[in-house]
Amino acid sequence: MHPDELRYTAEHEWVRSTDAGTLVFGITDYAQEALGDIVFVSLPGVGTRVEAGASCGEVESTKSVSDIYAPVAGSVVAVNGDLDASPETVNSDPYGAGWMVEIHADDASALEGLLSAADYRALVEKA
Repeated sequence: MHPDELRYTAEHEWVRSTDAGTLVFGITDYAQEALGDIVFVSLPGVGTRVEAGASCGEVESTKSVSDIYAPVAGSVVAVNGDLDASPETVNSDPYGAGWMVEIHADDASALEGLLSAADYRALVEKA
């Protein structure tokens, strides 16, 4: 399950452009399935600068702790505070209510450098 309208990273984040010109991202269905039951999510604070490919948070599951990587450089404008009380939402709705971070990208065209859904599917099929 990898929606065609999203872009993806090789580190298993999905990215969606908003009408406001920001980018929302979270981890993919593939990633949440590999992690298992998610019990805690640590996200950056609003106003934090993130760099493309750099760790900007963590997801803890019953199996392990994994980094969340920023898909593009920019500033955090919102985080999904609902995940504090309900981190399992990432398991049940990774592309919807399980979103993690919204950023204002430094470069609006950075989204184009990410993987298409077809490219991401090919990547995870090799795994």
